[in-house]
Amino acid sequence: MPRESDPVVLSWPGRAPRRPLPAADLVVTHAGEADVRLVHGDNLAAMSALAEELRGAVALAYFDPPFLTGRAHERIIRARDEDGRPSRRSLPAFDDRWSGLAEYLDELGARMAAARALLAPEGCLVVHVDPRTSHYVRVLGDEIFGVQAFASEIVWRYRRWPAKTRNFQRVHDTLLRWVRDPQVVPRFHQLYEPLAPSTLATWGARRQRAVVDERGRRARSSVTEAATPGAPLGDVWEIGIVAPVARERTGWPTQKPEALLERLLLACTAPGDVVIDPYAGSGTTLAVAARLGRRAIGVDQSADAIALAAARLLEAGRAPARHAATIRVAPRSARRKGPGRAPRAA
Repeated sequence: MPRESDPVVLSWPGRAPRRPLPAADLVVTHAGEADVRLVHGDNLAAMSALAEELRGAVALAYFDPPFLTGRAHERIIRARDEDGRPSRRSLPAFDDRWSGLAEYLDELGARMAAARALLAPEGCLVVHVDPRTSHYVRVLGDEIFGVQAFASEIVWRYRRWPAKTRNFQRVHDTLLRWVRDPQVVPRFHQLYEPLAPSTLATWGARRQRAVVDERGRRARSSVTEAATPGAPLGDVWEIGIVAPVARERTGWPTQKPEALLERLLLACTAPGDVVIDPYAGSGTTLAVAARLGRRAIGVDQSADAIALAAARLLEAGRAPARHAATIRVAPRSARRKGPGRAPRAA
């Protein structure tokens, strides 16, 4: 077990010291008491502006950042023309082109550190990445949070159309989770999955109880009269991607299924908790949080994403107009813009 006194540092040529959070003001363009709020602007500036209000109050920060794909992504809009024939057009969504891995990690690390400052002692940060960057992000997070704060690596396995490649098919993403304070009992609710057919055949649907010997070793098992809730949920989740014809599909690229965010929120938050998604995209995290009775704040640099997320919330009846507050972040000083600044979508 690594010790907290053993520092972990991720280094690369030319790495600059981490910059302080930029000063920013919040300008509310739609006022009202808000269980779900949308923030239009740079997510680092937004977290700076929200720091006074949210410091130590966030139960879960969920990041679905760009995956370092090296390309610009588009939103697909499907409709029907006057004759009822299907039509399709595309609009720019976000730019995932970077000068290199160093810039990507520098920008992501600054935002992970900003999110850490907002977390409650029992809260956690979850960063959703793929095998292209997961190993770098794991070390980066250990540097920011401390090695003992790393809590879990969740593998999200899904099925998709096979790709032509002389390699194994890539069919998973990785969700890396750190807790704010490893000395505090984290917010966590045990979830369960169905028992394996072999377990049901042997023990039935009743709860098992382990019997240990005098050395504390498991000697045998017995069953009780109580019904079992299932097997404790493991860290490999098999959840389907959003199908092209699914009702929840918005056309926003890299949209994640509501089932994935629902499982994460049920495990790591409680009703009334605050959830923040600095890469809100089409608003999946916000829609699920509203449905589950959590308070949520979503940030996105794309005006199209903000409008799409607001419409999605209103259509679901989860956020009446007076609750769908939109906030615009107005940085006090101009910040450099460039590739990769437009956030990813949840």
